[in-house]
Amino acid sequence: MTDCEWFRIDHDGLEEGRVTTVVVNEMALAVIRTKSGYGVLDNRCPHQGGPLGDGELDDKGWLRCPWHGYEYDPISGEPPEGFDDSATCFRVEERPDGLYAELPVSKREVTAMDQMVDVMTDWGVDAVFGMVGHSNLGLADALRLAEDDGRLRYIGIRHEGAASFAASGYAKLTGRPAACFSIAGPGATNLLTGLWDAKLDRAPILALTGQVKTQVLGPGTFQEVDLASAFNSVSEWSQTVLGAQNASELMALALKHAIVERDVAHLIFPDEVQDLPGLDDPPDRPKLGRLGAPEIAPPASELDRAVNLLAGAERPVIIMGNGAREHRDAVIALAEKIDAPVITTFRAKGMIADDHPLACGVVGRSGTPIASAMMTKADAQLVVGASFSNHSGIATWVPTIQVDFDRMTLGKFHAVDIPLWGEIGTTVGLMDERLEPKDRPEIRREMSGRVADWRQVKARRAAQTDDAGRMHPAAVFAALGDALGEDAAMAVDVGNSTYAFGHYLEAKRGLDVVMSGYLGSIGYAFPAAMGLWAATVGTGRKVVSVSGDGGFGQYMAEFTTAVKYGMGITHLVLNNSELGKISREQVGALHPIYQTSLVNPDFAEYARLCGGVGYRVSDTADLPAVFEEALATTDRPTLVEVISMSQAV
Repeated sequence: MTDCEWFRIDHDGLEEGRVTTVVVNEMALAVIRTKSGYGVLDNRCPHQGGPLGDGELDDKGWLRCPWHGYEYDPISGEPPEGFDDSATCFRVEERPDGLYAELPVSKREVTAMDQMVDVMTDWGVDAVFGMVGHSNLGLADALRLAEDDGRLRYIGIRHEGAASFAASGYAKLTGRPAACFSIAGPGATNLLTGLWDAKLDRAPILALTGQVKTQVLGPGTFQEVDLASAFNSVSEWSQTVLGAQNASELMALALKHAIVERDVAHLIFPDEVQDLPGLDDPPDRPKLGRLGAPEIAPPASELDRAVNLLAGAERPVIIMGNGAREHRDAVIALAEKIDAPVITTFRAKGMIADDHPLACGVVGRSGTPIASAMMTKADAQLVVGASFSNHSGIATWVPTIQVDFDRMTLGKFHAVDIPLWGEIGTTVGLMDERLEPKDRPEIRREMSGRVADWRQVKARRAAQTDDAGRMHPAAVFAALGDALGEDAAMAVDVGNSTYAFGHYLEAKRGLDVVMSGYLGSIGYAFPAAMGLWAATVGTGRKVVSVSGDGGFGQYMAEFTTAVKYGMGITHLVLNNSELGKISREQVGALHPIYQTSLVNPDFAEYARLCGGVGYRVSDTADLPAVFEEALATTDRPTLVEVISMSQAV
């Protein structure tokens, strides 16, 4: 027999003839006040689970379910004559201090979902971005308990696309997987763009999707999508959870694939599986012993060739890609030892501070003339963590050593002289041990002159305005660079604002930049910044995101998410009322400009209406003070809207 206790029902002065829903002792109850007194029923309609507390009393006194109109006696729960479904009723007493109902004492049992979340957090996943809904409630409850225990942070977003972008941003910054979480059907498919972004940029990510009940999968039920097929291309590994017996192992395997392959792992949770009891003694699935050490040394003969090439070079350069992020200090130390200029790809912007005497800035479409000139004149180049994409513009005619832990990346687009398979930190360390120090004062003098010339160009551009008096992006990023401290984390979007960021912002020490590199998805910046915030909260690092008005418009509702969680993000919007990059592409392709204009709100006022801080700047003289104030705000998001030129980069 189930133990029962009396619980006070807080019905908030329910009027006669009204119905409401009350949650007591982790039970949802339908509370009804009739002429003859109160009725308390289980809120779940026995027909198909409709919420009886959302129903109403008809003119004959029956409680009518809002879903299908099934009727029940509001006191006893019995149906009209000829029907079998009965709603569960509970004994009720009106006492001097209120209404009481006798309810079963429920104790939450450990579920298969708890079992899986335990493994997930044991493997280090501490951030989940998602939306709770009807087909993921059991898993959501397991996440709730883990958050109550302090094992993870759950951030509820407004759109699932923002969840996968946020998880991607987290993973790109830390190298560790975060999770994105959705219901079945449209919630799951909304994740796909952010998952493709993570996949193409080699960021580990865990996708957790609800699914309709297995028994109705196939005929075409509500929100039914074949998720295994839908996620087949984007996921490195995808499995449906069908029971508690292997649930722990499935979670461990998902995370192993995400971490080792730096890719998307996907788990599907049918609705009925989420309420299954867990095992009495679930197996341990610890991370220890499941992952091999990543420190791979290159073959000795190939390393000898690489060392000899660098040792004999008169004008070597080092090109850092995003894959070298964790090892930037080792790469810079090697550069200082052999006096080699350091160039970065756009995705690696900031991995060496721009005030470093060996820093050339970015090469390629978003780069500087310094980087291009030094690379062109090089007689050897060491490329670490970069893949020679066409946007990067890395020279193919210079004798090249390419270092990467992924053999498929080596010589991916064309043959290189020495494809060196090894973990970057280990390989660079071995080179450092073997190479003799070199001083190249003439190289440093040349670089110093080129840097000075480029700064003069930037200063001239920063002074420009267009016919409408709108400022040049060079002025915006000069002011932001001056105001931004060391160790910032930044997310940038795509478009003219991103090109301008690459050209004009001078990075300080410790800057980390994430972007939608190979997918190039508009709208990435602000959701990704939420991921950066989750990865850095409590560390004192400042999080900044940059987009154009078109990019911010894609996910601007997430500003309210940032307000809800007190995210101290500073977001810069370059407002030119246009999809400026597309206009430039149309002109370049000899097409007329077509359908690229935008109608925008006052973004600064929008930020204030959401509960954040908003600034609107149309005069370059106001930029320093605005950026200083915005970057000093840490308890809520700030938005700086700058009225900028339409097409200048």
